[in-house]
Amino acid sequence: MRKLIESTFMSLDGAIDSPQNWSPPYWDDEHHAYSSRLLDGADALVLGRRTYEGFAEAWPQRSGDPFTDKLNAMPKHVATRTLTELTWNAQPLQGDAAEAVAELKRQEGANLLKYGTGPLSKTLLENGLLDELHVWIFPVLVGEGQRLIDGIAVTHLDLVESTRFGSGIVVNAYEPKR
Repeated sequence: MRKLIESTFMSLDGAIDSPQNWSPPYWDDEHHAYSSRLLDGADALVLGRRTYEGFAEAWPQRSGDPFTDKLNAMPKHVATRTLTELTWNAQPLQGDAAEAVAELKRQEGANLLKYGTGPLSKTLLENGLLDELHVWIFPVLVGEGQRLIDGIAVTHLDLVESTRFGSGIVVNAYEPKR
């Protein structure tokens, strides 16, 4: 069975929204290598609607490096109740998002990679579908914003890996306790 891995950026004070405004100063070769390792282990993306909209606006115009080319080429599965026409090699998850993701996990293939955190993440955790959560903690205080998975019930996780970059980013990889 395929793994579903979520990778999300978070400020030191817990903000997850608008990382394009505060994370770029920390992007370096270590950041790129870790991102590439996650992407290389996957053959499809699972995205919430807001992440899809932001990514579909930014990424298709980019090309020329292996990371970008792979990200643009791979299939994307989007949880949406409102979007009817998707671009960027994307299709909506049909029916119940949890059931659709469970079916994707049962299919043959490499890992499924999910970027961003929001209502879909809560659904996936509540239904036991998220296998790993990679939280990139950036050494920046944002002061406001959406927090990581608002409204979730107490969910215990096991730290399975911690990676520190010279830039000050720490990526903690967790698995839900089963």
